[in-house]
Parts: sequence; C-alpha cells; structure tokens
Amino acid sequence: MKRIIFLIFRLLYRIPGWLLTIHRYNKNKENISFSQRFYFIQELVRKVNQKSRVQIHCYGKENLPEEQGYLMAPNHQGLFDALILFGTHDKPFKFIVKKELMHVFVLKNVLHMVDALAIDRENIRASVKVIRQASKDMAAGTSYVIFPEGTRCRQQNKMLEFKGGTFKSVMAAKKPIVPVALIDCYKVFDNNSIEKVNAQIHYLPPIYYDEYKDMNSTEVAHMVQSRVEKCIQENENKF
Repeated sequence: MKRIIFLIFRLLYRIPGWLLTIHRYNKNKENISFSQRFYFIQELVRKVNQKSRVQIHCYGKENLPEEQGYLMAPNHQGLFDALILFGTHDKPFKFIVKKELMHVFVLKNVLHMVDALAIDRENIRASVKVIRQASKDMAAGTSYVIFPEGTRCRQQNKMLEFKGGTFKSVMAAKKPIVPVALIDCYKVFDNNSIEKVNAQIHYLPPIYYDEYKDMNSTEVAHMVQSRVEKCIQENENKF
C-alpha cells in the first residue's frame, strides 16, 4: 500500500490527463487502432515503473518468436506482473483475465481499452467462447498473456498448479507457447515499503507446436510449469 500511495504522489500531475485520455480512447475505440491504444498504455506503464523504485531485470527477449501470435504463460505473483510485462514486451499483446477484474475501478477501463478478454470460470459456455476467440486471434497473429494458475500465489516465489484449460486456445491455433518466469515481483506491492526492490522477468525459449502436438492440455501445463519452476529455482537468489 505504501508504494501505491508513493506512486500516486509522484505521478499526481499526470494521472488526470491519463484518465481523460483513457476515457476518450474508450469512447472512440472504433476509430483508434489497437496498436495505438496499446502503446499509450505501455508508455504510461513504463513511466509508472520508472517512478516505482523497482529495478527491473529482463532476460530472454531474444527468445520471443519473430512472428506474432503466441501465448505467454507467466506465473502470477501480484499486481506488478502486468506492469513488468507491459514494460518489457515491446510488441502489442492482449490479456485473458478473470471476469472479476472487469469490475475493478479504473482497471476495468484500462482492460477495456486494450481489448482484454474476460473469462468466467463458472460459465463453461462463456469460457469456450473466449477460448475460441483467443485461438482465432492467435492464428491471425495476435499474441496473448494468460496466467495459468488462474489466480495469484501468495507464497512469494512459489506457484500454484498450472491449469490445463489455459492452453486450449493456443493448442487449437497450433501456435508457440512462451513460458515466462516472474521472480520477486510480489515484493513490489506486497511488502509494505517504498524501499528499492529488484524484480526479474525471464522469457524462456518457446515451445512450438511440433513439441506439444501429441500432448493433452494437462501435460502441456505440466511441461510449461516445470520450465518456469526450474528458472525460478536457478535465479531467485540472484539479487
């Protein structure tokens, strides 16, 4: 909480303008390209990151496939996860989020602006519709982020089990999966402090269709999680 208050004070002069622009973009979405909307939010997030007293350490950007239309699958540690992804992944992407986030003050406007897909885990029919839409988008060249745990893990650099259903959209599209390891991102907002912290993001080598084509979604989830877990174990004591 202290860091959030600290950021509000440091960025107070910018926040009204950002909110007005987000409102204007959402009001005229049909006339503003997704790329333009994405890059506005990305620039906003990068300014927030610069003021947050967080040293971001990014590794493996060279692993990202040149061709767009892949799924990034990070572990989920908290609020800073989305900020570090926006801050380090240069090309546009979309999120698949739980529907509850579409009702959070301000955040709902940002998610609407960047065309996030909301999934209702209690509604199978609606979930299938979202999976089909994401699969169609990935096949057409749009990259996505989804947190396979379904919710954040509150045990520092530990993880909850990755859910197989997370990967059905990318498997149907036959597109690459990029495992992403987030390390110490929980410290940014969970630690009630404004002390400088280090946060890591590792883009791991992609898993292409030929590697997972004979697997079911549960097996794919286990494979992705094991690679993320290995990276975390190897790097969590780096700083």
